[in-house]
Amino acid sequence: MLSILAAGTIFFPGLFLLSKRFLKHAPGLKWSEKDAVIVSSRLVSSVQAIMASSAGFTIAYSCKDVIEDQHWLTTSYILFAVPYFIYDIYAMFQCYWYKLQVKDAEEESEAKPMSAVIRSYLRREFLMVLHHVVMVTVCFPISVFWRQGKGDYFQGVLFLAELSTPSVCLGKILIQYKQQHTLLHKVNGALMLVTFFICRVLLFPYLYYAYGRYASIPFYMVPLSVPWQCNAGAAMLMAPQVYWFSLICRGAFRLFTGASRHKAANSNKLSEPKSSHPPPANGYSPRDSDAH
Repeated sequence: MLSILAAGTIFFPGLFLLSKRFLKHAPGLKWSEKDAVIVSSRLVSSVQAIMASSAGFTIAYSCKDVIEDQHWLTTSYILFAVPYFIYDIYAMFQCYWYKLQVKDAEEESEAKPMSAVIRSYLRREFLMVLHHVVMVTVCFPISVFWRQGKGDYFQGVLFLAELSTPSVCLGKILIQYKQQHTLLHKVNGALMLVTFFICRVLLFPYLYYAYGRYASIPFYMVPLSVPWQCNAGAAMLMAPQVYWFSLICRGAFRLFTGASRHKAANSNKLSEPKSSHPPPANGYSPRDSDAH
């Protein structure tokens, strides 16, 4: 158990440091510290998501009996992944800190003391930090000890929630580098919307459906038939997913309706008589900027 925990403790921070060093020093790249940190943190999150999804698929496919069947990957990957959530709190803080430094430089304001930066970070990323802390302090002991080897199938399905993470990470990188106008951003946004809904929102009703089929009881009777701790845990895990999905929906609505307004503005502009005034130096008219 300790050796697997140690492996995860070395692997995720080590991958982050190696990626950051490569992006900063590789010939032809020479990225800044800020860019290297942000992209490296997203890379590590995507690698963890791919590993978790692969483990989840293997476990769920192998466990025919959803309660009694066991797979060695279940506990092993939980132990391996726990250090990731601790590391990721620090990685998110580093990303936030560098973004704040850029913002302060652009506004020519004084750098904030570290204590103020930490408080600001915790306020801004409160839900994500809380999610990571709960994963380590609550979900980890429940999954490893309280289950007593039961329900590996359900644990594998929960790992599949990470399928949406790579598209979320790519979307954040594209937004960070102002690539919202690209086709890649729109395709990735649609993929993120679909995968997040299926893998993180519909996943929880599916767990109840799978147990109902196993126990031969109606779907609506499942919450009354399982221990209250299962209902509480599912509600605790599902609530932030629904909130984050609502934010993704709002972002997708702005993305696609904004693109439509931009096209309409361009078509109207083409149908209008040409003005004798020269275009603005930056190439955008006020109406164009409103469309964004």
